[in-house]
Amino acid sequence: MSYAMVRSVGLVGVRGHLVEVEADLANGLPMVVLSGLPDTALNEARDRVRAAIVNSGETWPNRRITVNLLPATVPKHGSGFDLAIAAAMLAGAGELPLAPLHDVVVLGELGLDGSVRPIRGVLPMVLAAVRAGVRRVVVPLGNAAEAALIPGVAVKAVDSLHRLVAFVRGAGPLLDPPDRPPAQEPAGADLAEVVGQQMGRRAIEVAAAGNHHLAMVGPPGAGKTMLATRLPSVLPELDDEAALEVTALHSVAGALAPDAPLVRRPPLQAPHHTASVAALVGGGSGLARPGALSLAHCGVLFLDEAPEFGVRALEALRQPIEQGVVRLRRAWGETDYPARVQLVLAANPCPCAKPAGDVGCVCTPVERRRYLSRLSGPLLDRVDLRLRLDPLSAADLLDDRALSEPSAAVADRVAKARAAAAARWSAHGWRTNAEVPGAALRSPRWRPPRPARDALRRLLDVGMLSARGHDRVLRMAWSICDLDGRSRPDEGDVHEASVLRLGDAL
Repeated sequence: MSYAMVRSVGLVGVRGHLVEVEADLANGLPMVVLSGLPDTALNEARDRVRAAIVNSGETWPNRRITVNLLPATVPKHGSGFDLAIAAAMLAGAGELPLAPLHDVVVLGELGLDGSVRPIRGVLPMVLAAVRAGVRRVVVPLGNAAEAALIPGVAVKAVDSLHRLVAFVRGAGPLLDPPDRPPAQEPAGADLAEVVGQQMGRRAIEVAAAGNHHLAMVGPPGAGKTMLATRLPSVLPELDDEAALEVTALHSVAGALAPDAPLVRRPPLQAPHHTASVAALVGGGSGLARPGALSLAHCGVLFLDEAPEFGVRALEALRQPIEQGVVRLRRAWGETDYPARVQLVLAANPCPCAKPAGDVGCVCTPVERRRYLSRLSGPLLDRVDLRLRLDPLSAADLLDDRALSEPSAAVADRVAKARAAAAARWSAHGWRTNAEVPGAALRSPRWRPPRPARDALRRLLDVGMLSARGHDRVLRMAWSICDLDGRSRPDEGDVHEASVLRLGDAL
């Protein structure tokens, strides 16, 4: 037999697709030809596979070997095809019967000693195999717990090429995924630790209830960072579909914990203000990798000291936070990463970071305006809640902290509000108030009472609200209504939403 085929999976972004690894051995000058749009790491597989086969005690077929990865029009990257290439070569040389690997996906990187190393992106790879109808996979032992998160698939693990060869020859079993107890995700920070700032706490609750974006401006020590980092603690746990999406993104980025738990808590990403555009929204050579924006999918992206970020990095956020997806085009093709996030911006009021009116502030009014103008109008117009925080007073700081409401109590109200919104909008395919189009909110069925509409009309006429801002006020009014357990927003809800939206115009 001079031809053999073994199934594997390739990734384009976070989407997997089945790949048929073909090996054809022919007479001629001994060499290995690899085709099917491989990248540099995959082109180097010929040397890794040769050393692994020899060091595993097998005979290297001294013939002309052509390895083709189908479909040949889809770019292939990474070292996850090594194990499948080695099995196909040995089968083509007549050394292995491939019947035990029929309709089995084989994944893994080979070391020169024949060991099988873990790879990135196993979770979306196995998910793609299941969706394509393949129910058996062989993965590296280090990825077995991650692969076993996908229901409906039989997962076997290998730690070396020798073990796989022995199994195919009927001389030994493969390994089962390690039986580990589910890892407990560490408890996040609690809102009870935040003193004072009742308006800030209310803004966090409203943002969580409706999945709204939030911007906070205030002096150092006012509690901006504390409030932002505690937003995930009041968000509901991710459902199965969202948890798989988030875990797959972390797997592709190599950020998944070693014990491979399914990510259930909404993630928090807080990149440094020196982060580049590629680090923030994704990028890199070849096929782009996910950035902090996608790693915060179904969670919170927090930009502390937001005016210190590069203008290009901030403006790159505008389209993704509207559409919920990052589209990156590179020479090797286009990659899409999901990015449904809650954006939280925090900023000082001026470069010297002194409270307004403090005798120590050396900033002129022009400098203050120039500093905050780094957060452009188009970006801020996409942020629902815009809040100014005052410095903490001594009474706030020294008050009895037992009176602060914990995250668990707020999370309970948020969960009920989200359930009410989901029940109301489910017939239209929307889950949160932030997803509802403005046209629907302005329709006779859902619009607020006339006094509330008149107040919004005045804000539009004087230019304090844009058309987008008007719709975002309506969305927040519904979230406030849901938190209070009422079926329809009233004039008070719209007024509170307007105050949270305008924020003294920052």
